[in-house]
Amino acid sequence: MKLRFAVFILGATIFTSCVSKKKYVALEEDYNQTRSSLQKTQVEKEELEGRLNAIEERVADYNDRINSLRDDNRNRLEMNDLTALSEANKEQMRETLKNVDPEKLRNARTLEDSINLAVSYNLEQQIGDGNNEGIDISVDKTVVMINVSDKLLFRSGSHRVSRDAYPLLERLAEVINSEPSMEVMVEGHTDSQTVVENSYLEDNWDLSVRRATGIVRLLQDRFNVNPEKLIAAGRSSYAPIAGNETAEDRAKNRRTRILILPNLDKFLALLDAEQN
Repeated sequence: MKLRFAVFILGATIFTSCVSKKKYVALEEDYNQTRSSLQKTQVEKEELEGRLNAIEERVADYNDRINSLRDDNRNRLEMNDLTALSEANKEQMRETLKNVDPEKLRNARTLEDSINLAVSYNLEQQIGDGNNEGIDISVDKTVVMINVSDKLLFRSGSHRVSRDAYPLLERLAEVINSEPSMEVMVEGHTDSQTVVENSYLEDNWDLSVRRATGIVRLLQDRFNVNPEKLIAAGRSSYAPIAGNETAEDRAKNRRTRILILPNLDKFLALLDAEQN
C-alpha cells in the first residue's frame, strides 16, 4: 500500500513538473513574440515619425513659398505700370474708396483699377461740386477723361459757352493749375444732324471745333490756365458714344470731352484732391 502511494506521489510530481515546464515555454514564446512585436512597432513608429517630420518640413517649405509669392504679388501691385504708392497715398486711397459705389468697387481687379476709381471719385467731387449729373469721369492708363454734356456748357446749336458753365470750368481750371505738368485736350463732339441751313456754321466740324476753342479760350482768358497746356480739337459726329436715332441718344453724343494727360510722376497727386 505504501509502495503504491509512493509511486502515485512520484507520478503526480513528474506530471506536475512537465505541465509547468510547458507553460513556461509557452509563456516564454509569448514574451518573445510580444517583445518582437514591440520592437517592430517601435521601428514603425520611428519610420512614421520620420515621415511626419518630412511632411511637416514640406508644409513649412510650401508655406514659405506661398508667403514669398504673396509678397511678390503685393510688390508687383505696388510697383505696377503707374508708380510706387507711398503709405500716405495708400491710406488716402483706402479712405476715398470707402465712398465709391460698391458696384464699381466690385469690378476693381487690380491696384490700378482702385487708383483709377479713387482718382475718378475725387475729381467728380471736385469738378462736379457734389452734382455730377451730365458729367462722367473715367481714367484709363493715367489719362483722365471727363465727358460733359453740352446742356451744361452751351445753348442748343450754339458755340458760345453759357455763363451757367463758369463755375464748372473754374473748378476744372483749379484741377489743371494744381499740376504744372498736365496737358489738357478739349474735344468738341456733335450728333449727326446737320446744322441749320444758311447759318454762320459751315457744318458739324465747324461747330465741334468752335465749341472746343470756346472752352479753351475761357480756361486761358478767364481762369488763368497756361495756354501752352491746352489743346483744342473737334471730332464732329464721328466719335459717337450712342446711336443717333433717338433724341436721347443724340443728346449723349453732343458733349465736350476733356482729356487730362498728367505726367506719370504727378498722377497720384490727384488722390489728394479732397485734402487740398
